[in-house]
This record gives sequence, structure tokens and C-alpha cells, in this order.
Amino acid sequence: MAAKLKKGDTVVVLAGKDKGKQGDILSVDPAAGKAVVEGVNMAIRHTRQSQASQGGRIPKAMPVDLSNLSVLDANGKATRVGFREEDGKKVRFAKTTGDVI
Repeated sequence: MAAKLKKGDTVVVLAGKDKGKQGDILSVDPAAGKAVVEGVNMAIRHTRQSQASQGGRIPKAMPVDLSNLSVLDANGKATRVGFREEDGKKVRFAKTTGDVI
């Protein structure tokens, strides 16, 4: 099945402690059904100092379930994603506006 959410999409969180927050998808794991969204579901990770980076308490975005995310359309509202064929290719579109995502 084609992916409804892809890396780089701007999404809004529908449920959980970060409900209403928006961000861009940094990575998607379709097998686990999760995605990492920038600025959402942050956790503190304690890291050791190295030559490349300063150690300490570093905030890190943790995965969020795909069912708790929705794509933002051109109007900035949450929308569902549909698929249709244009010029022989399968494209994703926003169901509320009909615009290609």
C-alpha cells in the first residue's frame, strides 16, 4: 500500500500529550507504523561528551504513531489523504481541498 505520510510532510498531532502541535516529518518507519516529527514527543537523552559534541542532557524527538498524525492542507487544517491517477501516475491529494500534496 502507498504511504499516506512521507518525509517532509507538515503534520498536526491529533491525540496524546502533544495534541495540536505541528511539525515536519523527519523520518517514517512503515513497518512499525511510526514517524519522528520535529518538536513533537520530545525526550531527554543523557549523552557522554565526545570530540564532536558537548555532552549533557540533549532533547530528542521520539517516534509517534502514524494514526495520531494528519497532514495539513493548503489552508492549514488537518485533512485526510487520498490517491488518484494523473497522467498515468498515482498522486496523493488532500480530501478537503482536492489539491495535490
